Amino acid sequence: MQYLKLFSRGKIGSLELKNRIVMPPIGVGFAAANGEASDECIRYYEERAKGGCGLIITEITRIDDETGIGQLWQLSATHARYVQRLIKLADAVHRHDSKIFLQLHHAGREIASRFMDGRQQVAPSPIPCGVIKEMPRELTTDECEELVKKFIEGAVIAKRSGMDGIELHAAHGYLINQFMSSYSNKRADKYGGDFENRMRFIAEIITGVRRTCGHHFPICVRISADEFIEGGLKIGDSVKIAKYLENKGVDAIDVSCGTYESGYTNIESYFYSESFKKPLAKAVRQSVKIPVIAVSLVKHPVDGERLLEEGVTDFVAVGRGHLADPQWANKSQYGKEDLIRKCIGCMSCIKTTMGGRPAICTVNPCLGRETIYGGDKLVRNGDGRTAAVIGGGPAGMQAAYTLSKRNFKVVLFEKEARLGGTLNLADKPPHKELITELIETQKNELKTAGVEVRLNTKATVDDVKALNPYGVIIAAGGSPIVPNIPGVNKDWVCKAEDVLADRVSFNGRKILVIGGGVTGLETAEILSADNEVTIAEMTNYVGSVLYPIVRIELVKRLKDSGVKIITGQAVSEIGEGAVMLRDSKSGLSLEVKADQVVLAVGVRPNSELTEEFRSFFDKVITVGDSSVSGQIADAMKEANDKAFVF
Repeated sequence: MQYLKLFSRGKIGSLELKNRIVMPPIGVGFAAANGEASDECIRYYEERAKGGCGLIITEITRIDDETGIGQLWQLSATHARYVQRLIKLADAVHRHDSKIFLQLHHAGREIASRFMDGRQQVAPSPIPCGVIKEMPRELTTDECEELVKKFIEGAVIAKRSGMDGIELHAAHGYLINQFMSSYSNKRADKYGGDFENRMRFIAEIITGVRRTCGHHFPICVRISADEFIEGGLKIGDSVKIAKYLENKGVDAIDVSCGTYESGYTNIESYFYSESFKKPLAKAVRQSVKIPVIAVSLVKHPVDGERLLEEGVTDFVAVGRGHLADPQWANKSQYGKEDLIRKCIGCMSCIKTTMGGRPAICTVNPCLGRETIYGGDKLVRNGDGRTAAVIGGGPAGMQAAYTLSKRNFKVVLFEKEARLGGTLNLADKPPHKELITELIETQKNELKTAGVEVRLNTKATVDDVKALNPYGVIIAAGGSPIVPNIPGVNKDWVCKAEDVLADRVSFNGRKILVIGGGVTGLETAEILSADNEVTIAEMTNYVGSVLYPIVRIELVKRLKDSGVKIITGQAVSEIGEGAVMLRDSKSGLSLEVKADQVVLAVGVRPNSELTEEFRSFFDKVITVGDSSVSGQIADAMKEANDKAFVF
């Protein structure tokens, strides 16, 4: 399909862009600890420019080193010392005919003091953020004026570095947003009170940037069109703000929504559809004449094209889609949509950054590691030698694909009739359609790469010997754990995979799911449609590996469906019609009525297969659940890394 609007040229101010695709700011944490653009940071952005993106807006870039820190490993524009590395960043993007804006940022009250060496946060008013839960210090009028100057200085550094423009981060509850919203601004000086005063802070920044950087240096402002909190900005307020900013001379409005207190609205999980934000962007666009950039959970190019056709926006922001696949734009333009690795909404990226680590991506194991695993680092020394891969799950397919790119002749054995492995179970719960698409994308990659796939073939030593392979990668997955519990082998006990694979079905039963991990929770949700379901988890938390927003949403869905969740209880005995639990702390017993039990307590590596092959081949590598059981992200990363040096 041709995407004529998506790949039409556009303008922001006097700046011409080659297409309508924007990579919006995403805090990935690839900068150096001192705030410089590290080699990893530069290469990360360059790969997205190389992938065809028209405009890249950097992650949050601080303008104050004392109170303006937003995250660890954050870009900084506080001093001329940062110019040299920012020049390298701008040049890396420009050589691929893409443009780049530096996003200027101050967190205000939305940062924990531990990230600022214990210094107290500052804000327009002494009102704690509902998530951070720490009291900020109210800025004095003089301090407000000083921060205005620092934003202006940041813009000067951006221009001196060769950036094509700046974006002022006035969204998501950060400092500028805090000034604009009456929810967080209760000041009595010139920076608080009525609308004009609440807009004064950003207005002075805009005026100063125009004075120092000129009228041909684009200024974009990111706003939260709806804060989704009681007493916060609503769409009517934001339309008024957008008109005000247009009158002040900004060149574009970047429409987002939410704050930390409504974070589920600006970093959405797989529970949300792409249409969620469309009304917000459309309302803003209809109120101004300057271009609008909009985020709207775009996964597929057809969705981006539709936003432009419907007049929702002028530029389509593809955020996490660019983390998942840096070639998103090129693949869209050149008829390779079936090869786009799409964001599955698992939130691994935000989970890792919020945990104080650089971002990772479940479906893109090279994210942030392009200096190690980028295409130019791939040693193509396979020389046509044969490599055998046993197992066609996500790890096996990733390993086979990487080996093929290294010029190995790859033969992949899969005992089932189709590829996908455990992904064919993981896509069964509600809202997991993108898991199905990941399977199809990996299958298409193998076909394009020329990997020989042998389905319905349980690999034997003799089969692999016949290939005379250079080596073997075992990605055959693991086996569901069956705990040593009295009664576990009774007829009324089954495994979660039996439910997900539709090998068993129940109606009107009382079911106890043992295990409150991801598989247990999602299996319980499926069963809850026709049964009375209870989950028993031996630890104090269910879904502990999930990002909190996803866990909260999933638990809410379960409770709304009538699922009962019991934590801190280990199963001691499975009887007919009842299961005995034992409190993990007190040791007290609890009886739960259940006429069906479902086991969801994890998997263990299939070590017997590995040992068998190691007896006959010198080079045998294990990946995925065949190595160590974990999440999809773990399997993909290990498969990529080991195949890279195989």
